[in-house]
Amino acid sequence: MINFFTLKVLNFFDFLYKKKILDFLKSLKLRNLDIVIDVGAHEGEMQSFFLKNFNVKKIISFEASEINFLKLKKKVEYNKRKFINSKILIENLALGKEREKKIFKQFVETSSSTFSDININSKYFKKKFQLLNKKKKDGFFEEKQIQLMPLNEYLENNKIDKIDVLKIDTEGYEFEILQGLKNQIKVIDIIFFEHHYDDMINKSYTYSDIHNLLEKNNFEKIFKCKMPFRKTFEYIYKNKVNN
Repeated sequence: MINFFTLKVLNFFDFLYKKKILDFLKSLKLRNLDIVIDVGAHEGEMQSFFLKNFNVKKIISFEASEINFLKLKKKVEYNKRKFINSKILIENLALGKEREKKIFKQFVETSSSTFSDININSKYFKKKFQLLNKKKKDGFFEEKQIQLMPLNEYLENNKIDKIDVLKIDTEGYEFEILQGLKNQIKVIDIIFFEHHYDDMINKSYTYSDIHNLLEKNNFEKIFKCKMPFRKTFEYIYKNKVNN
């Protein structure tokens, strides 16, 4: 288990990191957001972030993990009481490039999950094993086959033709989510996503693949920020046509 002091330090750096992102988003004069799409909602951290700091008319949070979705439901119950003017929807759905079934990995000791291949021998996991006082031979994650659907299909089915912010945090599956938007990517103003440069997961794409896809669809990079203690960055892209 992580000791109290370590947890305090991690939370402090996480606060500074999120403040940097918030300050930048506010510098864009974002205040009233009609629709926010939150893919990889986890336990509702970024859902609360947007509801607390912006006037959000509607936010839709997607979480593929059944374990995390139960925790997300509890957070939503609280958020619905606190943010009564915002419509909050949650979907226990897995999004991807197309309709298909894939193996989903749920970490046992943490609430992380991914469709990507996990590199157990990575430097990242060696440190994590030490921190959690866990041996590699122990069951570190569980696997389950689940159905995916492309985001463009969800948007079309629900008649969503305008998105202010799309946030994606899917542990190495961000590119597939973006590919699943198809032509619907053009209805988005801001895309906010995470990209891993560490060796914890084996991705089938690079950051350049994401950049080229977004650039091809008239998006430009306007923000980059490194996450504390990790070789992972947050990026924000803006639609040049809509803004």
